[in-house]
Amino acid sequence: MSVAQGEDETGPARDAAESTPDRLGDARRSDPTADRQRRFLAGAAHELLTPLAGLRTQLEEAGLHPVETDLSELVGHTLRDVDRLQAIVSDLLTLVKAGTKPAHERRPADLAELVRAVVSSRTARVPVLLNLIPGVAVHVVDHEIHRLLGDLLNNAQRHARSRVLVEVRPVGDRAELAVSDDGSGIAEADWERVFEPFGRLDESRSRCRGGPGLGLAIAGEIARAHGGTIAVENAPEGGARFVVRLPLTGPSPGLRP
Repeated sequence: MSVAQGEDETGPARDAAESTPDRLGDARRSDPTADRQRRFLAGAAHELLTPLAGLRTQLEEAGLHPVETDLSELVGHTLRDVDRLQAIVSDLLTLVKAGTKPAHERRPADLAELVRAVVSSRTARVPVLLNLIPGVAVHVVDHEIHRLLGDLLNNAQRHARSRVLVEVRPVGDRAELAVSDDGSGIAEADWERVFEPFGRLDESRSRCRGGPGLGLAIAGEIARAHGGTIAVENAPEGGARFVVRLPLTGPSPGLRP
């Protein structure tokens, strides 16, 4: 018996996820904070129910037809769903904990060196070009900036046609980190929505292309926790350009007003 991979949630699970906002109460619909929390909970429920529904379907089929079940195939498929659950829960915890490290855990760092370390540790689907000005000093938690850049690179590499460009430079009293791709870009109307948890755009909702939609939200939380900002704009290459600006900790080469 061939076991379905269960990458799409079953009807009851899908209905439960879609009805979550309504069950949270009409009284809170006028409260923007409650609305954001409602969307977050609905998104989390949707993402968690999908692999859970797959697991239940596969195990129920195996229980009904034990002789026909290919055990190795069943184990492989269920482990993939477990991996997805673990990834979702790990990202949720990272989002909650982003920026909670005490100030004494931050250290002065050369932003260009941090970028080189992250890029050199990755296997790129498309070439990653670097345009880095050395000596751009920031005060950061290293592993959080690694995560921020990793999430921006994951996003860029999913959508790039032929290359990704990473830039570091000082701009005024800020360090600017930009990650650009030459993909199809993002409509201006969606520039803020992409940073919402589970805020993937329709074209990227395929399970085979994207994760649960928390990467850019995590990047945003890390940037804000470091006293910085994150934004998206049109890239000269035609795709999207994500720009992170962090406070400089001292004089940098090429500093300009």
